[in-house]
Amino acid sequence: MTYVVTRSCCADASCVLACPVNCIHPAPGEPGFGRTEMLYVDPRTCVDCGACTTACPVDALKPHTALTEAESPFLELNRAYYDAHPHEDRTPMALVPAQRRAPTAGLRVAVVGAGPAGLFAADELLRYPGVTVTVHDRLPTPYGLARAGVAPDHQDTKRVARLFRAVESQPGFSYRLNTEIGRDLHHEDLVRDHHAVIYAVGAATDRRLGLPGEDLPGSASATDFVAWYNGHPDHSAASYPLDGERAVVIGNGNVALDVARVLTADPDALARTDISDRALAALRASRVREVVVLGRRGPAEAAFTLPELLALAALDGVDVLVRGWPADVPPDATPKTAVLAELAARTPVPGRRRIVLRFRTRPIRILGDDRVTGLAVETTGAGGSAETTGPMESVETAGTVETVEASLVLRAIGYRARPVPGLPFDGTTGTVPHERGRVRPGVYVAGWIKRGPQGFIGTNKSCAQETVSALLDDLEAGLLTAPTGGGPASGGHPEAVGLDGWRAIDESERTAGRRQGRPRVKLVDREELLAAARSAPGRRSLPSR
Repeated sequence: MTYVVTRSCCADASCVLACPVNCIHPAPGEPGFGRTEMLYVDPRTCVDCGACTTACPVDALKPHTALTEAESPFLELNRAYYDAHPHEDRTPMALVPAQRRAPTAGLRVAVVGAGPAGLFAADELLRYPGVTVTVHDRLPTPYGLARAGVAPDHQDTKRVARLFRAVESQPGFSYRLNTEIGRDLHHEDLVRDHHAVIYAVGAATDRRLGLPGEDLPGSASATDFVAWYNGHPDHSAASYPLDGERAVVIGNGNVALDVARVLTADPDALARTDISDRALAALRASRVREVVVLGRRGPAEAAFTLPELLALAALDGVDVLVRGWPADVPPDATPKTAVLAELAARTPVPGRRRIVLRFRTRPIRILGDDRVTGLAVETTGAGGSAETTGPMESVETAGTVETVEASLVLRAIGYRARPVPGLPFDGTTGTVPHERGRVRPGVYVAGWIKRGPQGFIGTNKSCAQETVSALLDDLEAGLLTAPTGGGPASGGHPEAVGLDGWRAIDESERTAGRRQGRPRVKLVDREELLAAARSAPGRRSLPSR
């Protein structure tokens, strides 16, 4: 028996270190670690001890005998990886933090951004003795996209919060949530109170299409739509037109697939997740029966990951179809195209909701007068015969223009970062220029503001390691300025939420969830969140606004 990784994982290396025979790759220090979609267990050397399953914080590892039918393709993916990457060197490994010449006792660091990038940076710093880290975020809750970006039907991915709770519990860690840098505190305050500041502010906005009609009601950002159904306080009061039978998602990355799944999901199944109650009520009343996912490029170049595609293909009660199959793409060109070819051969079941993946299609114009009524699109490449999926006709010739009727159009073409006041910004890449995370001695970046919106949750770990290494290099070189302020407690504001306040929010949501058989019931209004934070035992009350 061998163990198998069954989803895109957090890549925190817990399972790698737990394995006594070093059979999980790519491991830290090997090419691809933190950047591949998954980790893989070598079936030739796995000794079936189960240590990896105990160590995995997101329950991604299973014995192959326990795989469900939907998970069975991962066994072949696991085998195929080692055919291409034998990893003959099997020396058992252990990660030992680099020894630093300069003492770290008393080192104070501010981290701006409480998402995965910021918390992994805090974790790296707290491995060194005597370091204190204060993590700031403008929201009253931490975890960033791990809380507000992961789809509610992916509760297994959200288990990465276990890692973050372990980081929060370390000596020297503190939060200053509900604190916006530039409003409640300023960069100068952070510099005064800390040796160094790491900005891990992510990419909070989305890219635009630049199409006529993009600002019509019913045309929206998938970024905002995801935040809405996840209960983000900035988007909880939003509304979307779900009164038509078709929605279109422009883009074919993982976010596009998430949105398509949520729009076609059984509301009763969503009711067992941590989806926003307001979004759940809207989806119960939704008339959407079909979601078309448009990609400009061909199936071989699709941006979504193979694990996400396999999860889509295994949906129960929803047809997943491919609009045509390009004659110039061999069905078995890659594991991804093999799955897509199988989807292209499926026959739709009358009456089911459906997701249609359509490639080599370019949006031209969003149609409508006072609201969205459809989308004009153009085929951009060679195609083949296709199943008709309702009012849309099959397209076989490049350059053909047609209208796709829809009441909702969501753009899912990527996140984009905002400039950080006081830091340089590259408008082309949407990142802060840096060298190994160093903007200048004492100021650093990590996560998407550093490398752009790419990678997985686990990619932030290796990214944070590089940034923290640069920070400690500057400490050793004597380039960091000692704080002149009174430390993390100074310069605060009365509505800041600390670790106790966040734990009170967390417990309030979990308690409400237990009553309903759900992981949690999210508080979605800022005042509700602050009221829960005020209930923390022994905590001073936050004044009401």
